[in-house]
Amino acid sequence: MTVSASELARRLGEHAEAVCREFLSNGHRSGNYWMVGDVHNTPGRSMHVRLKAVGGKAAGKWVDESSGEYGDLLDVIEQSCGLVDFREVADEARRFLSMPLPPPQAPGAQRQPVAARGSPDAARRLFGMSQPIAGTLAERYLAGRGILLSTRERALRFHPGCYYRDLFTGETRTLPALIAAVTNFDGQITGLQRTWLDPSGQGKAQLADPRRSLGHLFGNGIWLGHEPRAPVPVVAAGEGLETMASLRTVMPALPVAAATSANHLAGLIFPPGCRRLYIAADADAAGRHGIERLSQRAAEAGILALVLRPQLGDFNDDLRHLGPAHLAAWLSDQLVPEDARRFLPPG
Repeated sequence: MTVSASELARRLGEHAEAVCREFLSNGHRSGNYWMVGDVHNTPGRSMHVRLKAVGGKAAGKWVDESSGEYGDLLDVIEQSCGLVDFREVADEARRFLSMPLPPPQAPGAQRQPVAARGSPDAARRLFGMSQPIAGTLAERYLAGRGILLSTRERALRFHPGCYYRDLFTGETRTLPALIAAVTNFDGQITGLQRTWLDPSGQGKAQLADPRRSLGHLFGNGIWLGHEPRAPVPVVAAGEGLETMASLRTVMPALPVAAATSANHLAGLIFPPGCRRLYIAADADAAGRHGIERLSQRAAEAGILALVLRPQLGDFNDDLRHLGPAHLAAWLSDQLVPEDARRFLPPG
């Protein structure tokens, strides 16, 4: 008999603490919650998982206060293990449920480390199954947001049928998706971000959460315009892919990195030879925390950090609503004069 996704999630919720100790081993119990940095098992406290049902609220549900993401324990297994197909997620859940489960440990008890899982391999597999974006729905989606990039951008690809699971119903389907590789400075893919697209070409798919990431993201980024292992004296970094791709649209010679979240922005690893770092600001509070922490780390490393601020909500809003020429003029007063001459178009 086939067990539904919702039934698997319910059964996992009955053993929520054991699931967290297995798949979110970098976290810890605090009262009725398991606290961890995010669904990828990053150390921290932004994400909390409910361990026991309370007042009609099911055990195993989680929310990440930093990113706004939420879900159940099937999503924890998918993201922490870097799985691509729902069949793999369900198989891993069944494997876990068939194992003898240890009794809950008291808060503060010593936890045994869990071996790292192969999520970068899953990311590389999905990226390898994708195709260049030229002439695809992904290129059309970016152009619709005013983003025009060189076809040589190797970090971006398109998948015509990428698996998606609805967090509320457990239903699964495939949709076209923009695939963005998260890499380290050797150019090795450590994770990726999926943006599901409306098949009609009208922007993102009509989903509650049309963008999800997997793999080892902390310290790494979606790099545009950077050659692996090459020194990068001047770079721009920010949270979102579209924000950073917008900056690259008006400054195509400037390498940029999208860290995918405020927490990951705070921990971004600086490129070799970096002397100046421009940090693209967003309007939210979590983004301000990421900027402050990254600026502090840059100062400690002897790197000059300068914050670039948009006129509207973010730089993609500026690009779409004000136009590339206006955005370039707005940036010219925020860049070091040498960089403005080098990276901005004349005029």
